Amino acid sequence: MPVYIALLRAINVGGTGSLPMAELKVICEGLGFTDVKTYIQSGNVLFRSDETEKAVAEKLDAALGQKMGKRPGVMVRSRKELEAIAANAPFVDAKPNFLLVTFLPEKASGDALDKMVAPNGEEAKLAGREIYVYYPNGSGRSKLKLPALKSGTSRNLNTVRKLAEMAADMEDKI
Repeated sequence: MPVYIALLRAINVGGTGSLPMAELKVICEGLGFTDVKTYIQSGNVLFRSDETEKAVAEKLDAALGQKMGKRPGVMVRSRKELEAIAANAPFVDAKPNFLLVTFLPEKASGDALDKMVAPNGEEAKLAGREIYVYYPNGSGRSKLKLPALKSGTSRNLNTVRKLAEMAADMEDKI
């Protein structure tokens, strides 16, 4: 049974709202997902399901929408996708916590970076359903403007690597 990693948008970061990870786990189990594990308080959950990536994303987003009053947006990836995202990260000299990967619901258009305003030297690279952004001074005080990021959810490279590792551990225990 495939292992999926779901990345929730706007959870516990002042957006859609707060959702304790224990509640997220219960919601996932209620949807029939198995071996559910959460990671840090920013909306990361791993689980097994025989359904397609698209189906699990839709089911989880709908269930969260019922619980929270608004769908937060759920991006789902596989272990192999996360491993490739981490392995292919540009900006190889960047500290991993200064390199954020924004996961998008679908492939971004080729002109997604055209409207970027980066006053602090931020750099971005488009890669399918992800946008890598390097924040040389950290993301906390950045004044970066990049409209293409709005529909997605971001995780730093350390988190991406950890989620891929957790998924690998789950798959190895089949």
